[in-house]
Amino acid sequence: MSAGRIRGGVLSQLPEPPATGGDLAAFVAGLPKAELHVHHVGSASPRIVAELAARHPDSPVPKDPERLAEFFTFRDFAHFIEVYISVVNLIKTPEDVRLLTYEVARDMARQRIRYAELTVTPYTLALRGIPDEAIVEAIEDARVTAERDLGLVLRWCFDIPGELGLPAADGTLACALGQQPDGLVSFGLGGPEQGWPRALFKPVFDQAIAAGLRSVPHAGETTGPETVWDALTSLRAERIGHGINSAQDPELLAHLAREQIPLEVCPTSNVATGAVSSLAEHPLPRLVEAGVPVTINSDDPPMFGTDLCREYLVAARLLDLDEAGVADLARNAVAASFLDPAGKARLTAEIDDHLATWAG
Repeated sequence: MSAGRIRGGVLSQLPEPPATGGDLAAFVAGLPKAELHVHHVGSASPRIVAELAARHPDSPVPKDPERLAEFFTFRDFAHFIEVYISVVNLIKTPEDVRLLTYEVARDMARQRIRYAELTVTPYTLALRGIPDEAIVEAIEDARVTAERDLGLVLRWCFDIPGELGLPAADGTLACALGQQPDGLVSFGLGGPEQGWPRALFKPVFDQAIAAGLRSVPHAGETTGPETVWDALTSLRAERIGHGINSAQDPELLAHLAREQIPLEVCPTSNVATGAVSSLAEHPLPRLVEAGVPVTINSDDPPMFGTDLCREYLVAARLLDLDEAGVADLARNAVAASFLDPAGKARLTAEIDDHLATWAG
């Protein structure tokens, strides 16, 4: 595939870019960005994870930040879930929640992320003894402070930990509808897909959608395209978390392209969890060639040794994009977001200005 640009999920050909790899990295570092698929606890930096581990010495999580890289090496998706839960177990108090949330926002702001929909899983925090009201108060305080101090707009996706079944679904919905945080925009479903059919969660999603929340379940990450179909039909998904195995079904690809249903693609995560064997085998180019809208995201960045800037560079390499093509990826994320129209216009203008300044 020759160097090109992504416009509305479609790759159009442009001349080869003159920029070097270093130039592109600098462009991405300064590019205003939106991120739509990034997990709250999974975004804890090694410094914060180590600090929490030191507070809670009974945890198996290493207290030395340098040992965390080895700890965050996953054998497979099941092992990733096991490690992820061990980090969740470090969050024991509302103060832990608030600290984590603000520090995640600080790391995002350093990457020029201007808007993020952070996936929060309140049910797993509630299981550890933190009341719903205290969870919401902590994340909302961090959200408001981050916008004031860092210029970062945060919104929440409340996510069902699917492996905990219907009690988790009911608890997540109760927190969402009972607390109604100002930053909450969407309702999600994560965890293992195998053994947890999307249709099982339909009644809960129906209630969330009726209350005005947008549907953004994970699907087609570790299972086939049938799970994506189920998310679309049973859960009325407006975006799909991951969705990479849609590439196996031409009819599904055509549907996603026709209806302009975005996929939240996380390349490094897919390799780290074993969902994809290597970056060279990643289906991102096939999704783009089919006209499917794609956004680029980091998922659980410190756990995978990545961040959003790196994921943009990975996507640029997979798609052979120049700076203009990377800017198109950034615009895709804004367009697919649940940011209000005025906010979308402002952020898109920032992206356009960055590209124009760079070209000039």
